[in-house]
Parts: sequence; C-alpha cells; structure tokens
Amino acid sequence: MSDLHELSALETAAAVRRGDVTALDVVDAALARAERLGPALGAFTVLTPDRARDAARALDRSGLEGAGPLGGVPTAVKDLTATAGVPTRRGSVIYDGWVPECDDDVVGLLRRAGTISIGKTAVPEFGLPCYTEPAGAPPAVTPWDRTRSAGGSSGGAAAAVAAGILPVAHGTDGGGSIRIPASACGLVGLKTTRGRVPAGPAGGDPAGLSVHGPLARTVADAAALLDAMAVPAPGEPFVPAPPPGGGYLGALERASPRRRIALAVESPLDGVAVDPSCRGAAEDAGALLAELGHDVEPVAIRLPDEGVAAFLTLWKVLSLADPVDPADEPRLQPLTRWLRARGRESGGMAAMAALHTVQVVTRALVAERAGYDAVLTPTVALPPRPVGWFTETGDPADDFARQVAFTPWNAIANMTGEPAISLPLGWADGLPIGVALRGRRGEESVLLGLGAELEAARPWRDRRPPEV
Repeated sequence: MSDLHELSALETAAAVRRGDVTALDVVDAALARAERLGPALGAFTVLTPDRARDAARALDRSGLEGAGPLGGVPTAVKDLTATAGVPTRRGSVIYDGWVPECDDDVVGLLRRAGTISIGKTAVPEFGLPCYTEPAGAPPAVTPWDRTRSAGGSSGGAAAAVAAGILPVAHGTDGGGSIRIPASACGLVGLKTTRGRVPAGPAGGDPAGLSVHGPLARTVADAAALLDAMAVPAPGEPFVPAPPPGGGYLGALERASPRRRIALAVESPLDGVAVDPSCRGAAEDAGALLAELGHDVEPVAIRLPDEGVAAFLTLWKVLSLADPVDPADEPRLQPLTRWLRARGRESGGMAAMAALHTVQVVTRALVAERAGYDAVLTPTVALPPRPVGWFTETGDPADDFARQVAFTPWNAIANMTGEPAISLPLGWADGLPIGVALRGRRGEESVLLGLGAELEAARPWRDRRPPEV
C-alpha cells in the first residue's frame, strides 16, 4: 500500500489486523517518510529505525496478540520524556549524550498498547517556550508554511503528524504545549485532566501544570491514543475521576446530549489583541455548535492580574527543575537563562505564595463557568508566527512577553487542571487556525464528543499541507 500516510491511526491498525499490510511495512513507510521530510520540518531529534523494526517484527510474529486498537501504529515520543536506551536531549545542548536508563510510565503504556515509536520528536530547550527553535538544530515548522513555526513545545510532534509521517504522536502540555502546535499545524490536540495520564516514575511538576496527551489528525485517533495513555499508576499525586466505561473511543459511539457552551473571543488578559482570523474561527465554531443543537452563550472571561503573575512566577521557578552545572549555564539559550535567573530571584517563599494564589484563582475560575459544559475560545491570539519572530529583538523579556500575548487562554486549563482540546476548524490565507474547548475536570469525553460532532459537520481530514 503506497498511501499508508493517508490512513488514520485506527485505519492503519485495522489494515495490520486484516493482514493487508504488516506492522513492518507500516514502520518502514513511516521511517522513509521521516527521513525524507523530517529534517526540513525540524520534526525529530533522533530516529530509532533498528528498535522500531525489531518491535514491528515482534508484533507481526505475535499475530498482534494482546495489542489494542492501535496495534502496529507508528508514533514517536516527545523528547522531554525519558525513553530507556534512546538519547533524550530535552531540547538542550546540555543534555547531548544523555541516554536514560528507564522509561517514563507513558512510554511503556504506549508500547503496551502496540504502538511502535520510530524516534524522539523535537522540543525547545526544557520545553519552556511556545515555539520550537532549539540551539544547534533546525526549527520545527508547520508543513502548511515552512517559514512559520510549528509552535511548542510539542512542535516536532505536531509537524510529524501534520506531514503524514505519523498518524498520531505523544505530547506534553504545561501551558499550551499540545494545543498551540495543534493550532499551528492543523491538528487535534488534547490537554488532559491533571493526573489523567501517569507522570512517573520521576516526571511531573509539583504544581501539576504539565500533563501528557495526544496529537492526531482525527478526534477518534486522539481518543484511541488517550485510551492507551490513560492507565492509572500507583502513587500518582493527582487522581482524576475514572475514564468512561468502554473508554474514550467507545464514548464517541454514544449520542452526545445537548450541551451549554460559553463563547469567549476576547483576550482574558488586558492589553492583548486578538487577530480577526482567530476571533472569527471561534465565532464560526460557536455558530456551528448552535446549528448542531447546543446552547452557545457569549461571555467575558478575564484572568485576574494576580493569577497571571502567579502562573508566570511558577513557570520561572519551574525552569530551574533541570539541573545544570553552573559552568554550563552560559551554554543555555538566552530565554532559558533569563527564566532561570528570574526563578532564582523569586525563591521558595514566592513560589509557595504563587501556588496558593493559583489555587485561589482556580476556585474562582471554575465557579465562574460552573454552569457550562465547555468554554469555547480561539486557541491562540495570532496565526502561526514566522520562525524567529519571538526572538527577533534579542531581548528575552520581550520574547516572553510575545509568548504571553500569543497564547493568552491556554495557561488557564493548566492552572485549573481541566482538560482542553484544540480543533482545526479555522483557516486564514492557507494557514490553520485552531479553536479550543475547555471542559470540566475529568470530562475529556465531553470535549472529544463535541469535537467529533464538529468534525462530522465540517470535516478537516482531507485537507493536506502542500508538498508533503
């Protein structure tokens, strides 16, 4: 089959189960495409062809015994996530040559589900910015326009899926890092409820901002990948409500009830403008949801100044989570050095106060939207940015300010621990524009159900980037 890259993840797995192709055929096709397209897109930090082919052969020999709905599907792991025996660079020259001795839990879960990783996808340094331009490596760019950023920090993963190298990929999201690349690359990206996917054995952040989640071209594929990752592990500090009976993919087969949805198109931050194409995409999605029978009500949402300050304090303090020898600190990128310096200035007491403030603001934000099943917003405030746009002045403080203005909504879900999904419903000048739905804690199935309805009403799957 020469058109394997056109298949969804679920279609790929079905083709392997039927015997139309072998898992090895699928992996070979993905690797060939990765080698051809990956470098220009900045999608991968390393490919692991021998490991991937060995895993595919083993799966073929087993007859897919024990493999789930994604048995034989090629994927890749974000390079912030430890994979035993595979170089894990974390977007930094500091980690050159580091090879973890054990997997993060999610890597084992993806393997147990029958997916086959072909390598590690590119990230910015320590996953801190919302763009992916690591030192010593090409930037991750959107296949829709290779002069523009794929977003971050799951930029390499999004570029690989959008280009048809992979049908699905693993991502993480601490302040929009799945949803931002999904918007820039025309994909479905799901930020999961805090604790939904295990972060062990050593991963996760004490504030619970960052979570694992799927990037995919279809809602059903995102649901299937979430089923693979959302397996409880003992000792996790955050425990959400159980998944729906029959899993997230099974939940899509049930009729969605009428939902009450808040539509918020203005920025929640003072002084941040929203591009008309982003506002219009969210308004169009609201109108479509109303046509589908849901109640859509315009609202104004504002993130309090103290909440913004508290989140930014936590982000700066958490930038210190990666240990760096003082002698190596000058080798870090300017933004990383700036964030870490601000983090040191903040200190432990300020971090604790910021965490408390986030909890207070979370209670107010959740209470404010309690009557709604979801809040609909633009995913980001601007279309995909040109490569180098965030760093063009050379001032890390300006870089950070531009990131805040680019993505004013996303951190809300990371603060509250709620799930949020970006859907590729908008387009402007040939570029994808995402719209986002934020739901209640534990209710990924509601967001996936709404996403599936929108996808059925206005399909996006047949849209393909040029020259891929």
